[in-house]
Parts: sequence; structure tokens; C-alpha cells
Amino acid sequence: MAGKPVKKVVLAYSGGLDTSIILKWLQTEYGAEVVTFTADLGQGEEIEPARAKALAAGVKPENIFIEDVREEFVRDFVFPMFRANTVYEGQYLLGTSIARPLIAKKQIEIARKTGADAVSHGATGKGNDQVRFELGYYGLEPDITVIAPWREWDFKSREALLDFAEKHQIQITKDKRGEAPFSVDANLLHSSSEGKVLEDPAVEAPEFVHMRTIAPEDAPDKATVITIDFEKGDPVAIDGVKLSPAALLTKLNELGRDNGIGRLDLVENRFVGMKSRGVYETPGGTILLAAHRGIESITLDRGAMHLKDELMPKYASLVYNGFWFSPEREMLQAAIDYSQAKVAGQVRVKLYKGNVSVIGRTSPYSLYDQDLVTFEEGKVAYDHRDAGGFIKLNALRLRVLAKRDKRDA
Repeated sequence: MAGKPVKKVVLAYSGGLDTSIILKWLQTEYGAEVVTFTADLGQGEEIEPARAKALAAGVKPENIFIEDVREEFVRDFVFPMFRANTVYEGQYLLGTSIARPLIAKKQIEIARKTGADAVSHGATGKGNDQVRFELGYYGLEPDITVIAPWREWDFKSREALLDFAEKHQIQITKDKRGEAPFSVDANLLHSSSEGKVLEDPAVEAPEFVHMRTIAPEDAPDKATVITIDFEKGDPVAIDGVKLSPAALLTKLNELGRDNGIGRLDLVENRFVGMKSRGVYETPGGTILLAAHRGIESITLDRGAMHLKDELMPKYASLVYNGFWFSPEREMLQAAIDYSQAKVAGQVRVKLYKGNVSVIGRTSPYSLYDQDLVTFEEGKVAYDHRDAGGFIKLNALRLRVLAKRDKRDA
């Protein structure tokens, strides 16, 4: 049953069946005026039809917000995350996780603009997204009322939802009457597929699940070689052509798709406590991660690089669990961004049948000194005998320990 009374609610609205049902449910159960927000995150679907669907549901024209947020998404969320080389549980590039704080931010901005006293989302009560949305809401507007229909309504089955839709003349496409083979979430960074045919982790995902990449086996037999230019840790150009953040990621996605790059079949640990199996495709992000590590390898000091690698799992967990607007994420971001001041230069990358290989890197800030590492006699003074004292000092505690153990044996 509905919670406390609200006058106006901002709904994260895709125009799909579920959020269309939620829109009508908010009107009927809460008697609330609904404001819809539809974001173009680069999901690859036309979003303008959401306007017509919202109008048909009785939403006032001035209460329908549709916004292209692709540039903001990549510039202010994706790129900062990639400066940290962020992966969750060693593999997942967090494509779904990183989109939620932006949607939450926009909903709160619209709530302030329209005088709404509540916000709502379509995330279920089993997943991570409910947490990500709501931590975002509360982090930006602590007294906002949050409505989570999937945790409140009395519908017990998919059939009950469809019956509600028919009763309120909500359009149902024919395939929605059957069981959907799997659920999909997509944006400019990735696509994720979960559920139904993917629920058994022992069974290989059918090829039709993959929407962003061709199979590596079908990729060209000839490698694709590109260059990526970086400034302050962010990519700025491909093959010498300057591109905006969203345009650059789009180009990397195309290159990754054509070379079968970025597929991941993962069983992950959800924040809410259960394990779930997902099939992810992050073609451009997979290339970007390899290239960024490539440019860091010659521009970051060892101590800074190793500290970043130690901090990254914590940063990844904060993003995954929805704490984007937390002070600890912002503290980590400040340290990460500080490290990127001289992460600049060019990386040459080879793409071939699902693989990404860094094959060259140059930088005006390179710390790589060929005179130091060469096996030939270098110009820089390096006395090999100095290594003896270095080793003995580092071995001192091991020698003391070994003597004690030998004595007590």
C-alpha cells in the first residue's frame, strides 16, 4: 500500500512497460501529480517516444523532461572512474553502477525546479539499483520522500502487472505477454543482461544475448592498430583526431564491437547479499582501461601507482554500492585526480579477436630512462655494487628470523 501522502513525484521514466505501470500506479495509489525524467545515456534506443507515452498517461507537457546527458555522463562520471582503473571484483567495469548517480542527480534537480516533494524509480527490491538510486537521492536532498513501487505494491506476479496495464489502457507489446528471455540495461559505457536464460551459471550464454559486440571468432583476421592521446588521465583523441568525451567513447565502442572486444560472463556479489550472474559488454571501456594503464606505466611513480592500485578496490566498492556522493569517494577521487596531472601522452593499441594489447607508449612526462635500464653501458652513473648493500639491508630481518628459527629447531 502507498506510503505517506505526496503532492508531486519525479519518476525516472524509460517509457517501457514497467515504468509506464509505475507512472499510472503513482497516479492511482498516491493521487500524485507525476513528473517524468527520461535520460539519453547512449542506450541506443529512441527516447523521444517516452514523451508521447507520458502525455497519453496524463502527464502535463511542462512536467515531461527528456535530456541528452551523454557528454555529462562520460565527462563527469565515466572518465573520473577510469582514472582510477576501476574494476569490481577484478573484472566488472561498473557500467550500470556509474549511471545511477547521474540519474538520481537529475531527478533531484528536477524536483527542486518543479517543487516536487518525492522521487521514484523502477528498481526491484532484490537488486543493487534501488540502493544506488536512493543513496543518491538522500545524499543530495536528505529530506526527500522516496517511493519504491516494487517494495510497496501488492502485485504478486507478472500477470497481475499486465492485468493492471490492460485495465488502465497501458500499451503492451505482444512479446511482453510471454516470458522475456532476459532483462537488459544499456548506456554508452556498456550493456548488461541478466535473468531467465542466464540464471544458470553453468550454462554458456546464448549468442543472441550479445548486442554490443560480434563474437571474437567472427572478428577480422587482421589486427586493428589505433593511437589514443591522453591529457591529465583522460583520453582526448583517437588517431590524432580530437573528440568530445561522448564521441570518443562512441568511437572506441565501434572499434571494440568490430573486433569482438569487451565481453564478460560474471557471477558477482550484489550489495544486498546474493550472488547474480550477468553478461556484460563494455567494448570501448575495455580498450580505454588497457590504454590508460599503458600511459600510466611510463608517467606514474612506482609509489603513486602502487597506492592507486591499493585504493582502487575500495573506490570500486563505493561505486558499485551506490556511494558516489559520499565524502570517502570524493576524498579518493581527489587523490586519484592529483596523481593524473602528468598522465599525458600517446598509447598505441592493437585490437585483435577479443584482445586488447598495448604495443607502444610515449609521453613528454615519461619516467622511463633507457640509459638506466639498458644492459649496455649507460650514460647515467649506476654502480652495480650498490645493489649489494641494498639487498643486505632488506635481508636483515629475514636473516635474524632465520637464525632464531635455526637455533630453536
